[in-house]
Amino acid sequence: MKIEQRKYTESTGWVEVNQVKVSKPQLVIVFGGTKLIKDQRTFDELKNRYPRAHILECSTAGEIINGEVSDNSLVVTAIEFAKTTLKVAEVSITNPDDSLKAGQTLAKNLPSSGLVHVMVFSDGLKVNGTALVKGLVDNLPELVSATGGLVGDGSDFKHTYVGIDKTPQEGEIVAIGFYGSALKIGYGSLGGWDTFGPERLITKSSNNVLYELDHKPALMLYKEYLGEKAKDLPGSGLLFPLSLKLPKSKQSGQSEVVRTLLGVDEKAQSMTFAGDLPEGLYVKLMKANFDRLVDGASGAASMSVEALGSHKPELAILISCIGRKLVLKERIEDEIEAVRSIFGSDAAICGFYSYGELCPVTATEKQCQLHNQTMTITTFREG
Repeated sequence: MKIEQRKYTESTGWVEVNQVKVSKPQLVIVFGGTKLIKDQRTFDELKNRYPRAHILECSTAGEIINGEVSDNSLVVTAIEFAKTTLKVAEVSITNPDDSLKAGQTLAKNLPSSGLVHVMVFSDGLKVNGTALVKGLVDNLPELVSATGGLVGDGSDFKHTYVGIDKTPQEGEIVAIGFYGSALKIGYGSLGGWDTFGPERLITKSSNNVLYELDHKPALMLYKEYLGEKAKDLPGSGLLFPLSLKLPKSKQSGQSEVVRTLLGVDEKAQSMTFAGDLPEGLYVKLMKANFDRLVDGASGAASMSVEALGSHKPELAILISCIGRKLVLKERIEDEIEAVRSIFGSDAAICGFYSYGELCPVTATEKQCQLHNQTMTITTFREG
């Protein structure tokens, strides 16, 4: 595997990130600010440079390359595999209610023979991530893993863009299938948030809208915990996500995922989250701990190399939540450096800050889940 990396900003133009040149990349991954990524000239320039490659472009809430985090840039990673082949699938979506079908379609449009892993890059605003994941994993072969994320739009939450082999559009979802026994895949996802307060039972909800906890209005209880910060809702909700306890599974036992707040309805006393909150499950409130967030990133990196054995990754794709970026602020690169310390200096690192992360809960599990407020990492190495 050979990997070329470049970065563009309006002030610096193109800058080479590493000294590697690839002649025949099969895949070029581009993460960028909304303005640059939706510009037709961006795609035309990339296609001219990499005429035979699949070109994936995604808007973000912050771009990651090597050990740096930036905004309103383009970060380009061109990958030339030695023994791995790719297939791509895409669907368009206008209504979150179509998310389950979109996941089903993506899975069915990827040939199953030889498939070892799928990465999904989805519009971040028009999709129900929980339903998308269910549609996908229920229709993939049992031993095929999936990771990915919901793309971003800075902190604006207005328009997100994804495109494969064309200028990115709103409402697009792309799945990339990786084929061949030579490719080794690892993944890990951890948060680092601290739970506090009592465990609460979800007594009334509808998909990702939470109405009642312990038979009491959810928003009223939530505001009691936030105190003075409640006046800044929904923005302050990014600092206080919920930990959702999932049903036990044979593979991972009891596990949890994080759900982040997107909006509130004062009249209904309800809260809308980035993923589903099923009735009958339990939640606890969470709060930020700076050091534990960085430790969470390091832990995700350690999980992601378990499947690689004694070898270091050649490529790592990092997808971290915008909520972490808003909390860590000027310390944001600390979590990238924590990841780098696990991988060493030779691994190529790229990624973005997202509106949701897709990854199995444990390093040995195949079934993907929607996460919020986590650092999710997918590692690659060709044997």
